[in-house]
Amino acid sequence: MSEPLTTPGEGFHPHLHDPAGHPVAPLHTRLHHIRADALDGDTAQTGGMRRFAAVSGRTVGSEKLWMGQTHVAPSTSSSDHHHGESETAIYVVSGHPEFVFLDDSGSQPQEVRLRTAPGDYIFVPPFVPHREENPDPAEEAVVVIARSTQEAIVVNLPRLYALRPGEPEPPRG
Repeated sequence: MSEPLTTPGEGFHPHLHDPAGHPVAPLHTRLHHIRADALDGDTAQTGGMRRFAAVSGRTVGSEKLWMGQTHVAPSTSSSDHHHGESETAIYVVSGHPEFVFLDDSGSQPQEVRLRTAPGDYIFVPPFVPHREENPDPAEEAVVVIARSTQEAIVVNLPRLYALRPGEPEPPRG
């Protein structure tokens, strides 16, 4: 039998204190339940997709983690972008999104396209320019994203290119 859904604040025990006997800020003494219909669309965005924050500094007070969803409409491609110093893990919930980046390990940079299916994972290292595409003409692609920074860092780019550590970004234009 499944447990009933919780309500906000349920399971919070204000009578519990840290070992020194000082009250602990409620934010760090309880679990936070973010309902699917309460995701925050007021987060960093990239053209061609829509991000929704679930866990962030603003929504729950997280200090080292951002997590949320991204929706890419049918027959849509996002703008080229990277996520700064943040490591990004992506879990494909629905659709068949494609993740595109430039591999510059050979003599010439080559565009690489990772085609995914529900249940697949993608890891995006810090500062790696990429874009998401949804080639399906009918089905929206939905992914869950977790980042190693507490807010969604998004640096939109004028084009897709390979960025080497410490190298400045090319001029926009």
